[in-house]
Amino acid sequence: MMAVSLYTSRVVLNALGIDDYGIYNVVGGVVAMFSMLSGSLSAAISRFITFELGKGDQERLNKIFSASVTIQFLISLAIVILVEMIGVWFLNAKMSIAENRLFAANWVLQLSVITFVINLISVPYNAVIIAHEKMSAFAYISILEALGKLAVAFLIIISPFDKLIFYAFLMCVISIAIRLAYGFYCKKNFDECTYYFQWDKGLLGQMFKFAGWNFFGAGSQLLMTQGVNILMNLFFGVAINAARGVANQVDHAVQQFVNNFTTAVNPQITKSYAANDLTYMHKLVCIGSKYSFFLTWFFALPLLLEADIVLHIWLKTVPEYAPVFLRLTLLISLISVVSNTLVTSMLATGNIKRYQIIIGGLGMCVFPLAYVAFRFGLPVESAYFIHLAVFVVQLIFRLFLLRGMIKLKIKYFWDNALSKDLQVGFLSSVLPLSVFFLMPDSFLRLTIIIIASILSNVVMMYIVGMSKNERGVVNSYIIKLKNKF
Repeated sequence: MMAVSLYTSRVVLNALGIDDYGIYNVVGGVVAMFSMLSGSLSAAISRFITFELGKGDQERLNKIFSASVTIQFLISLAIVILVEMIGVWFLNAKMSIAENRLFAANWVLQLSVITFVINLISVPYNAVIIAHEKMSAFAYISILEALGKLAVAFLIIISPFDKLIFYAFLMCVISIAIRLAYGFYCKKNFDECTYYFQWDKGLLGQMFKFAGWNFFGAGSQLLMTQGVNILMNLFFGVAINAARGVANQVDHAVQQFVNNFTTAVNPQITKSYAANDLTYMHKLVCIGSKYSFFLTWFFALPLLLEADIVLHIWLKTVPEYAPVFLRLTLLISLISVVSNTLVTSMLATGNIKRYQIIIGGLGMCVFPLAYVAFRFGLPVESAYFIHLAVFVVQLIFRLFLLRGMIKLKIKYFWDNALSKDLQVGFLSSVLPLSVFFLMPDSFLRLTIIIIASILSNVVMMYIVGMSKNERGVVNSYIIKLKNKF
């Protein structure tokens, strides 16, 4: 999926052009602004389903699934109404889009709404697959999605229609196909995935309360991303959105790879909390955090050093600011991935009000601070530096809050995750940095830096990053492979 995502981004950017690519990214952002609730509800549904699986209550599990689908239909209806009332007005009256492309932008908005609603209704089915830890199904359907997007990239090249509208339409078709695939698999394999309408006020109230506070955190995340994206459009135009879109595509490809690892870890974290096994939970949180950083750093190190040449090889037309945006986005992601399993452990408790007020409140500061920075004439990159600083502060507060919520000692997390991340990050960068400064800019330097980064990362992860037990597991696999061959 990562390879396909990177390739299709190149094809789509060249087929659409910088301005239309920027329009697609920023208009999709308008829909995302109205989809704050989907992320919070997704987390709520995953948490409730996984928690009940940990307890083994099949009857309640079916009730939760049915309630989840009901909630998703209601939220979909509300978001469609909001987009049609507010989103259409904002797109046509406020956004910086050329008049001759407004018609296409409106089509993109409507198709993006349909795509979003389809994805929203798929959330309970995805949550059930993940909760049951059926990662093979998740992988096969994801590969199907990747192949569909690859087909879309080729179709828009030969399309006789408006390429922007046609691209949005085909992405909508892909969402429908994937939604049907998830639904078919779940109904065939999981008894709880039989929907029947019910209105259990107690259960719905419990889920809405949980989702409501998580909505606050999801809202702050969207203000940090899509909100800032719209600010950039208002102050700098669609070309900047295209550059941001390219950086986000690369980062998304890397994060998708990493998130598939944490997707496998997250259900075990929630189940261990449901079983009151906090020791095992703490161990999983640290392992998930540490290896999420390692996987991200594996790709980020050569990209941080050679963003310019990589983008020029990857894309025929590189939007201005794309290399610097890519570097800054990767730095933000390196901090973000450390917190992935910490967030899962917080959600597992169900007691998230205080956490979301503090962490979500800090996250919401990015949007007004970026606005003030742009109003005072600071460069567009300033929004990324603000984002980076807020993420660091959030991580510090998150650790203090979780110390009370799940009894996770800060020193334990430092010794088993953060310190390992910093040591591997520093030591593995010495050799690639030496090559970067000693050799002139060239394709040969890029090749050597990639090789040096891979070797340095593998060696330092093994020697410094892994515990004695983890090295033992790796050694046993190496011996098995050796004997097999």
